[in-house]
Amino acid sequence: MRKPMATPELLTALLTASGPSGHEEEPARIWREAAAAFAEVTSDTLGSTFARVRAGDGAPTLAIVGHIDEIGVAVTNIEENGLLSFTPIGGIAPETLHGQRIELLTRTGRIPGAISRKRVQPEQVRDRPRLELADLHIDIGATSREDAESIVRVGDAGIWGGPPVELPNNRLLSKSLDNRLGAYMALESARRIAEAGDAKVDVVAVAAVQEEIGLYGARAAAFGLDPQLAIAIDVTPATDYPGGDARRAGRIELGMGAMIARGPTMNKLVTDLLGEAAEAEGIAHAYEVYSRTTSTDADEIHLTRAGIPTGLVSIATRYLHSPNEICDLDDVESIISLVVAFAKRLTPDRSFVR
Repeated sequence: MRKPMATPELLTALLTASGPSGHEEEPARIWREAAAAFAEVTSDTLGSTFARVRAGDGAPTLAIVGHIDEIGVAVTNIEENGLLSFTPIGGIAPETLHGQRIELLTRTGRIPGAISRKRVQPEQVRDRPRLELADLHIDIGATSREDAESIVRVGDAGIWGGPPVELPNNRLLSKSLDNRLGAYMALESARRIAEAGDAKVDVVAVAAVQEEIGLYGARAAAFGLDPQLAIAIDVTPATDYPGGDARRAGRIELGMGAMIARGPTMNKLVTDLLGEAAEAEGIAHAYEVYSRTTSTDADEIHLTRAGIPTGLVSIATRYLHSPNEICDLDDVESIISLVVAFAKRLTPDRSFVR
């Protein structure tokens, strides 16, 4: 086993925070406070945050984008018996929700609860093996509708609970690795660039909101920033556990390093420069392949205004959209090192026109 690597304090704080799409205030506050130590910090009306490291007047802008929202649930109805109906915020399979503890974000603070299914007889389970969302409810211990209404409101959001857990071999288990990892890596890349002080382009780390429900934060952020190029940082499904298929998009395994995306929506010149930087600096990396869109913020950024040259760097992650996502912290370091190396290779006159 590899000697364990301590999880960075900022990353732990971000993973512990509650921030489903549309309710990102807590992780955004943590991110902004960290960014204020070295960058100019601003935000927009959607809630996305920007940390700018300036290189000088007239310098072009590189946006480094990681979304800060996570998947969750929202209360849709309070039943007469005090149980709560709900709908997912983002993509969550019913079988992943069943049996999980949850924390609802209410006016008075976090309220714990449990997600369970309606009672069925054993023979009914055999006859109907597929779990439906309508089979599930949230139990917060309320005795009646009136009792529950004194605690929660329709529309209150909720997320899985539980702190991050360090596993052997530098692996980290946590909720919301998707995509507090990307938000953390974008900010840490900008911090290291600021610390070095030798970049020839403005670098703006972006903690984008509402990715899980439609890539909305990145769309507005990219339009407002109008950067000359952008790198999106996100998670990507690993292929190194049962059901993974390397034939679909390539080998995507924990510990392989930065996963550089190749595909028709990625600017080839940006992708090539990412690969050149990784090879020149000896940074662990591999490639993943897309034939259409990527289902990441890169899909919106590259189409903004007249088009923004965009690259995508991802971290292999197991068990996405569950409370037990797992990544390799060595891959986190590889991605940060790659983004920094990429930024240092940029000059004001470098063109990415194809």
